[in-house]
Amino acid sequence: MMTVNLKHALALLLTAMTSLAAAAPKAPPAPTFADDPAAIEFARDLETRHGFKADELISLFAQTRPNATVLKLIQPPASPLQRSWERYRPRFLNERRIEGGVRFWQDNAGQLAKASALYGVPPEIIVAIIGVETEYGRNMGGFRVFEALSTLAFNYPRRAEFFRTELEQFLLLSRENDLDPMTVKGSFAGAIGIPQFMPGSQRRYAVDFDGDQRVDLGTSVDDAIGSVGRFLEQHGWQAEQPIAVPTITSSTPAAELIQAGLRPSFKVADLAEQGIRANIDGQLSAALIDLVAPGRETEYWLGFENFYVITRYNRSSFYAMSVFQLGEEIRTRMCARQDATAGNRERYCRA
Repeated sequence: MMTVNLKHALALLLTAMTSLAAAAPKAPPAPTFADDPAAIEFARDLETRHGFKADELISLFAQTRPNATVLKLIQPPASPLQRSWERYRPRFLNERRIEGGVRFWQDNAGQLAKASALYGVPPEIIVAIIGVETEYGRNMGGFRVFEALSTLAFNYPRRAEFFRTELEQFLLLSRENDLDPMTVKGSFAGAIGIPQFMPGSQRRYAVDFDGDQRVDLGTSVDDAIGSVGRFLEQHGWQAEQPIAVPTITSSTPAAELIQAGLRPSFKVADLAEQGIRANIDGQLSAALIDLVAPGRETEYWLGFENFYVITRYNRSSFYAMSVFQLGEEIRTRMCARQDATAGNRERYCRA
């Protein structure tokens, strides 16, 4: 009898708690951007400068609220991790991305050769950038670009100006390509498509490489390949020139050599006089790159103009080195394939 009464009491308690929960007032939804004076001013400004209808833009803002996940992801970590090449490198230099790059190159050999001939960029670098950015189109991002850019344009003061410009570029891009701005998806920062171009970069550098009279970085691998090649070429890629080489150092280099930045500013011969030697033309200009890893000896490399150009895609020496080394691994794997023709071996293999 006591067991029955206890079960009955528990059932009554659960019912009461459910009723209280149902009766509790729900938190009101966050205001939409149509309630934000800055967004309304932005809409009216685009009407004046670009001929948009402000009411239509405000209608889009009325369907859009700040995305808390976007704001969380864009924030720098409260306690930044110490830079570690050892931790960073395996994210992009792994068997899956190398073999995926080989398949991507084989599947798109013609367009890669065309882009390389047109823009002077080696196929393996184009492949590696796409591999690092989206793993050859597999991971293009699931955030609504309009929502992400609106969130960062109006709720992230630290870089609001940049993201308002990108939101403007995205709306222009959507109008030019007859896209519904509410359905386009990309990264939490608003990067779009197979090569993860920001909207401004897509409008400036993307190309119709498949000849269908439109630029489509979301589904056209050809357009993605051509656009990456053109982006690098427009940022100063030097055909047939080196990217990076390892060094032999007699001691820890002076801090100011690293602090000089990623842009090549030292003659290789002058660095050699300071104990930083590399097997390459002494008259070339280079930057000194440090690949640090806590608890391990730092790797020092010389980065040339083409290394610097890769950092225009992502301003990180670790990023650029990952692209370079992934490309080298993919090219080496292509060279080693038993079914490679003599012509392909000549193309892929280096002395």
